[in-house]
Amino acid sequence: MVLKEQNKLGPLKNKKRYSRKEERIETNKTGKGRMGNSQSPPRNPRFNSASRAFTPKELEDLKSLFSSLAAQSQTNGQYVSSSAFQAYFGLKGPIGDRMFDLASQGRKDDKLTFEDLVITKGTYEKGTNDEIEEFIYRLLDVTDDEILTRSDLEIVLVTMFDHIFHLKGSRPESSSHCYMVETFLNAAIFSKDHEGRNDKSMSFEDFRCWCTLVPSVKKFLSNLLAPPDSGRPGSQVPKLLHSENIDLSILLLRDEYAWHIGGALSHEELNEWKLLYHSSLNGLSFNTFLGNISNDGPTVLIIKDREGYIFGGFASQPWERHSDFYGDMKSFLFQLYPKASIFRPTGANNNLQWCAANFSSETIPNGIGFGGRINHFGMFLSASFDQGHTFSCTTFNSPCLSKTSKICPEVIECWGIVRKGMEQEKADVVKGTVLERFKEDRHMLNMVGIANASE
Repeated sequence: MVLKEQNKLGPLKNKKRYSRKEERIETNKTGKGRMGNSQSPPRNPRFNSASRAFTPKELEDLKSLFSSLAAQSQTNGQYVSSSAFQAYFGLKGPIGDRMFDLASQGRKDDKLTFEDLVITKGTYEKGTNDEIEEFIYRLLDVTDDEILTRSDLEIVLVTMFDHIFHLKGSRPESSSHCYMVETFLNAAIFSKDHEGRNDKSMSFEDFRCWCTLVPSVKKFLSNLLAPPDSGRPGSQVPKLLHSENIDLSILLLRDEYAWHIGGALSHEELNEWKLLYHSSLNGLSFNTFLGNISNDGPTVLIIKDREGYIFGGFASQPWERHSDFYGDMKSFLFQLYPKASIFRPTGANNNLQWCAANFSSETIPNGIGFGGRINHFGMFLSASFDQGHTFSCTTFNSPCLSKTSKICPEVIECWGIVRKGMEQEKADVVKGTVLERFKEDRHMLNMVGIANASE
């Protein structure tokens, strides 16, 4: 059976192609045709190459998985059906159909062989970054017409949101879907012309650029063949913690925004995010802001200005009074509306975080900011909290984040990243007296009369 080797959208590199004649010669040499089950000796050089990417234990696990799915497909162990494949990996709709089509080499026969499974996982999970990105690029072409259009991306994004928020148990309204899909599409570039078509498509370079701006999308699409649960990379949505009696309509951060921002964070930073400050609840006060968030670790700062733009920054270090830039390369700027984009440090300079308070020098502006340089920040809020600015900057290779460079804040909110174990550590510090941590010594202290004095 001839395997489809042609990469429709992105060129497959270093792949040896076999013509039908060459494959017939290969078959005549061995006296055997290719078999479809896991017990037959493979003759496909791509299978041999892909197999070397796995350990013997991993290959055994793949054989067990294939046998299990083939049994569910009721094919006498010969192959896996599309329905069994998609059900196991939790894939549905156009993404599931397209993934099976690519995995089965585009044969359209509803048959996935063991060779197919190893080749697909070898390329998609064990390949080079270029090979993985080329696979995802082809995956996005859900209509399989060799042209990646805006409508293809829209279908993929809607399917993604359905999957992610169904797992979380808080499926957004369809209007929210449309809202978020539009913001992700607004970050995409379609520069490729096609003869006889008025609309342009997304080139491979356009796709790679888009992936840097929306890492949550790439993370999700890179892990579709991982175990299908809420812990699958790209599917985690932080739990947003806030007062029970708060009016949710005043919050800028929604689940979809948190998922987008979380694409640039580690797994440990996607557990819980706690509301530390909100201008509608705490007032537009710099001192209150600093008091609420001081020594609270990494934070997510979000601003909505009077133009309706929503943007902000992730601060990897606590907001502390400094007379110069500080921070590390984990910080980044982001846009949430009208487009969704993330801008990570480029390494051009170390001007990452800024937090100045009660300085009287004009060369040390009081307020908080990210990137750029003094008085020309990537994003800056003055200590009055009623104005700020945003300029393009080389620190994050970010553009002006709003409609104009001047920021007139309407809403400011800040969320603290609650790392796993952090809350318990804080509780241990609060309860960390000698008497509480070493209760077995209490009787001894009472005997010498100092227990009560220590409390």
